[in-house]
Amino acid sequence: MDVILSAVVLLFFTFIFIFINKCRRSWISSSSPVRSMLLGTMGWPFIGETLDFISCGYTDHPQSFMDKRRLLYGKVFKSHLFGSPTIVSTDAEVSRFVLQSDANSFVPSYPKSLTELMGESSILRINGNLHRRIHGLIGAFFKSPYLKAQIAFQVLAKTLIGLDPGEEMEYLRIQFQKFVAGLMSLPLKLPGTQLHRSLQAKKKMGKLVYKIIRDKRMNVSPDSRDVADVLLNDKSEKLTDELISDNMIDLMIPGEDSEENLELKMRKEDLGEQLCWDDYLSMPFTQSVITETLRMGNIIMGVIRKAMKDVEERDMSSGSSSCFTPFGGGLRLCPGLDLARLEASIFLHHFVTKFRWVAEEDTIINFPTVRMKKKMPIWVKRDVHQ
Repeated sequence: MDVILSAVVLLFFTFIFIFINKCRRSWISSSSPVRSMLLGTMGWPFIGETLDFISCGYTDHPQSFMDKRRLLYGKVFKSHLFGSPTIVSTDAEVSRFVLQSDANSFVPSYPKSLTELMGESSILRINGNLHRRIHGLIGAFFKSPYLKAQIAFQVLAKTLIGLDPGEEMEYLRIQFQKFVAGLMSLPLKLPGTQLHRSLQAKKKMGKLVYKIIRDKRMNVSPDSRDVADVLLNDKSEKLTDELISDNMIDLMIPGEDSEENLELKMRKEDLGEQLCWDDYLSMPFTQSVITETLRMGNIIMGVIRKAMKDVEERDMSSGSSSCFTPFGGGLRLCPGLDLARLEASIFLHHFVTKFRWVAEEDTIINFPTVRMKKKMPIWVKRDVHQ
């Protein structure tokens, strides 16, 4: 028995040694082009600097990962994150140049954990004519008069797939929370890992959303009441039920000033009118609050692109001061950016005009998405004067 046990232990450590050496050779080979171009460090074999990046994301200062390396290596430096050699840009003009470039220069690229969860048909991964088709259809619907007329009482799931509040909505919400928890995780699909749990949640969401899409397909309405209707009414044979279903899930990821709000509220009440889309977006201070919130804590920590050809560093100055890009840019500008601002505006308007509150102390967690560590405990009461 001792001989057998010793043989098993020896075999195990031999396997581990071979695996580490293989990863190390692959890591050195794959990272060699990046090594020669920029200052920076590739970190540990296979893991790279991923653990340091993630640990910073769980602190109050997620930018500390970038700040430390920017001081050492400059605004653009090399690293190794989520299993891939990476060039990191903290320069606004460089980042803007990458976002505005066409697919001949840069295409979306994501850590393996994201690609596993999103699937090949996700709008975040597809390119070319199919991407432009879906992006255009969704963007046009988000700006349509039909949506603007009723958006004040819509929620994201209702807008995307026409789902009303109820058991299915609650089930989808729970599975979605499990799904997004693994968007930026180590690419390990073993049972018990975060990526495995998120993949299981994605499957459960997919079954429900696919069933809704199939039911819609059998009773397609000529009137587009939600995003799924828009895609189902399109005549392209490439927009399959599976592709539409996958993209409905992925689109859920991206899904104040008291004085000006009170003035708008009273003005509308005097006229006997309901607030509409343009009213919510017409308050400059409220929009400034939303913009500053996006600047301080966007929902994602960065955008990942893969270079399709060698790109020479040069003066990126274009004479434009538009380096604030919370919704991306170029062909992949978020089609729901107006909807996102509208949802925030609606919440802020009703919150500051109808309620008073006291929030308990809490801290921000920035990984894998921005959220509050204690889920932001807050005491809210209705304002009796409103």
